[in-house]
Amino acid sequence: MEKFILALDQGTTSSRALLFDKAGNIRSVAQKEFQQIFPKPGWVEHDPNEIWSSQVSVAAEAMSKMGINGTYVAGIGITNQRETTIVWDKRTGEPVYNAIVWQDRRTSGYCDELKNKGMAETIREKTGLVIDAYFSGTKIKWILDNVEGAREKANRGELAFGTVDSWLVWKLTQGRTHITDVTNASRTMLYNIKKLDWDDDMLKLMDIPKTMMPQVKSSSEVYDHTNTTFFASKVPIAGIAGDQQAALFGQMCTEEGMSKNTYGTGCFMLLNTGEKPFISKNNLVTTIAWQINGKTTYALEGSIFIGGAVVQWLRDGLGIIKSSADVEALARQVEDSGDLFFVPTFTGMGAPYWDQYARGLMVGISRGTTRAHIARAALEGIAFQTMDVLNVMQKDTGMEAIELRVDGGASANNLLMQIQADIINTKVVRPKVIETTALGAAYLAGLATGFWESLDEIKQQWQLDKSFEPTLSAEETKVRREKWADAVNRAKSWTKE
Repeated sequence: MEKFILALDQGTTSSRALLFDKAGNIRSVAQKEFQQIFPKPGWVEHDPNEIWSSQVSVAAEAMSKMGINGTYVAGIGITNQRETTIVWDKRTGEPVYNAIVWQDRRTSGYCDELKNKGMAETIREKTGLVIDAYFSGTKIKWILDNVEGAREKANRGELAFGTVDSWLVWKLTQGRTHITDVTNASRTMLYNIKKLDWDDDMLKLMDIPKTMMPQVKSSSEVYDHTNTTFFASKVPIAGIAGDQQAALFGQMCTEEGMSKNTYGTGCFMLLNTGEKPFISKNNLVTTIAWQINGKTTYALEGSIFIGGAVVQWLRDGLGIIKSSADVEALARQVEDSGDLFFVPTFTGMGAPYWDQYARGLMVGISRGTTRAHIARAALEGIAFQTMDVLNVMQKDTGMEAIELRVDGGASANNLLMQIQADIINTKVVRPKVIETTALGAAYLAGLATGFWESLDEIKQQWQLDKSFEPTLSAEETKVRREKWADAVNRAKSWTKE
């Protein structure tokens, strides 16, 4: 009887479920988009119940496509959009407010207060993070301060906080298990990445009761079994990692110095730095890559808020393409961007600038600028942002990138990958399975349940699809990089009064 690992990949714009076989191949996949809620400019929310219903429906669909039920599932691995914050009532299981999404900027003012109090260094030392509205801690505080009755309930120990992984586990076990894993905990601004525990000083600083916090587990162990009728049997929930750490693992960047970039809604570059947390001097964040068998591996990360989302904007906002896949053909209609530069910082700048007041900018528009130039400049904007992160990673660690492993939806775009190789002057390598986020979650669950014997067995499964070598001259690259830097400077602090 062939068995599978079910990966639940709960992303920012859709929930997906994938079934992997022993060879690491995808045998079934189902995906469902869900509503993005924008109550005010800079605010982004999701309905937690819709996150759950969409996730459970795609899990059912992926299994029904294969004609199987839970008895054929050896384990469930969960990977999730990180930092997105859900607070719910422990008794009823009902959220007290919508999920506040990682992109949301409503706590920017409070983040400024923390910076003005001189907290930046303390927070970086303890949590590995920079002060930014991106992370979960300030979002929890906002819910407690702004939702009627929430703080009183929290003080009585009646509320639970979780990132999306915690919420899914809570629902899968019908409220029996309130946990997260180290990778998600390390994105909250409340977790001490050296002591590997919730930090009392951070909780006190943001006035968040410790009773709200989930128990922190490793990334690969059997946490509990499903407790719903949905699977027709009790399936072990056995792996959890935030989406970017899961992708790093799925790419088999298990050796120190290996790096990957995921092209999703945002872009996220992670560099494996081994068993010691590496505190960046260049505004990168230090994060936990995973914890397996008691051994913790750390990573440096650069987060770019708008990656593939710029292509969605070309589709939904400007209407210049019908589907996201059309962007490559449109951009190929021109040799270059015609000196147009597009800085797609719609929700502020992430690494290495961390400017929450920056906004998107197109500069260099002339009468000759066409839709094709805009499409090409949008792709270049993704690649230039990635270059900015890679440059500071190399500066921080002294490690030269031999190659950059790439994954995520937009990595299927050959033109974007070639532009990327040219701009960073480094070989770009794409694996056969670009669903590395889900694959990483599956591997973590499969290791915990014995579905895969060892890391060595898994490493054999990584296969190259295509590599892209740089083709631009050094002089040409230098000119483009300088113009990009100029454009970035013009986009900074746009909304600051």
